Amino acid sequence: MSPAADPLESRPERLTVANVAANRSRTTLPTALVAASHSDMFKSPACFKKPKGKEWREYFTVEAGSREQPKLKAIAQLMKNPGMISLAGGLPSSSYFPFETISISNPAAPNFTEVHHSTATKHDIADNTSPLDLEVVLNYGHAFGTPPLVRFVTEHTEIAHNPPYSNWSCTLTVGSTSAWDTTMRLFCERGDYVLFEEFTFSSSREAAIPLGLHPIGVKMDETGPLPEHLDEILMNWDVKARGARKPRVFYTIPTGHNPTGITHSPERRRAIYKICQKHDLLLIEDEPYYFLQMDEYKGHGQSESKTFSNHEEFVGSLVPSYLSMDVDGRVIRFDSFSKIIAPGSRIGWITAPDDITVTFCRQAESSIQSPSGISQIALHKLFEDWDHAGFLDWLMHIQKSYTKRRDTLAYSCEKFLPSEIASWVVPQAGMFQWINIDWKKHPSVKAGKTHAEIEQSLFESVVSEGSLVALGSWFLADTTQEEPGMFFRVTFASAPAEKIEEAIRRLGVALRREFQL
Repeated sequence: MSPAADPLESRPERLTVANVAANRSRTTLPTALVAASHSDMFKSPACFKKPKGKEWREYFTVEAGSREQPKLKAIAQLMKNPGMISLAGGLPSSSYFPFETISISNPAAPNFTEVHHSTATKHDIADNTSPLDLEVVLNYGHAFGTPPLVRFVTEHTEIAHNPPYSNWSCTLTVGSTSAWDTTMRLFCERGDYVLFEEFTFSSSREAAIPLGLHPIGVKMDETGPLPEHLDEILMNWDVKARGARKPRVFYTIPTGHNPTGITHSPERRRAIYKICQKHDLLLIEDEPYYFLQMDEYKGHGQSESKTFSNHEEFVGSLVPSYLSMDVDGRVIRFDSFSKIIAPGSRIGWITAPDDITVTFCRQAESSIQSPSGISQIALHKLFEDWDHAGFLDWLMHIQKSYTKRRDTLAYSCEKFLPSEIASWVVPQAGMFQWINIDWKKHPSVKAGKTHAEIEQSLFESVVSEGSLVALGSWFLADTTQEEPGMFFRVTFASAPAEKIEEAIRRLGVALRREFQL
């Protein structure tokens, strides 16, 4: 008699919302204190049929290569042995945690018009009502994160990106800023150069400076960084003149770029990836805005948000990520709940080859230790209610909401800003619009005032009108280079529609006064 066919072998070659439950049936979720888990426990069998990606140990810094797992962290895994009584680790007794119950109320999927209520107690695991409870999350935790959340982000990553190599894994972070700091410590020695886009998130650049790193900006156009300029920088690298080896890391924000609002086209992503392959670069894909992709702006009241017949259609509508085309395992992707759930949760995750995520956790074990347990239980209860279908429903919901905000800002700019000196491209993702100011038309140019002086004068005028914008010079990656224009970054993320319109009106008043229009 021939052996029965393995039902897992008949699954589609990609994890989907529809087959998550069947995939979960293969694995028992660890529930012990400081329980270890790994993405390999939760990926679909199809993942393991793919080729392995690169290993990066030779790129690790002296600091990263010197780290070992703390002894007390290592023995924590023995606590899962049946009947084990631990007198080794200093884990406080949960009976002295002054929290008995935490109540969570969240909007219920798929329409988010009703509220779902849930609670977390100290005995949910013992009562078999949930795989995570307060006894676990209020104690010391594992640097990878709690097993239910590691499982969720691993599944989500496969559903959304389906990395084309096998040895990828996810680990939780305390947000992308911390993840970037850790990544630099893993791969960059003092004196190294780091590649950024010409304009970049100011905090990412500022985090590099105290580590003794030197930012270099890659020129950009409306579809992303220029691959030919990235190649030129690396082809012409002069170790003696620079006093440093060739850069090993390129940091990018590909979707709804902060600050410019640009989204890399699929063609541009493939071209950039080829340059990274050519020069053996690690590509840091920082993607807090990935799911805030929008249709093209067609004018006031004309934009229509897409509707999708199923979750797979929604996922398929998104611009392909660098992770989705990463055949080598050279992309370190940062995801975050900050822009799609709540920034105060201070939880995100990275996806990278195993040797990177494990070393990343070695760094965390001696610094942050683990993400907040209270944040993890709150997110767990949310996703316990929503699961992947509800989470994707939520992403579609906020995508529509942010599209309306984007349209309000774009129309307000059309209505109030002087077209003689202000221009912009309406973003198709993210939270920001980049306004180009033709500063050379300012009356003070003839009097000899500099770019910096005029920019500061404009800023002070805008503030005096009661509106606050961010100056483009704050986001320049390489401050030793001349800024290629003058820009303001404005956001449609937080203020309500009527205040967005009023803020742009005030900006227009200030610009007209400054330029004597």
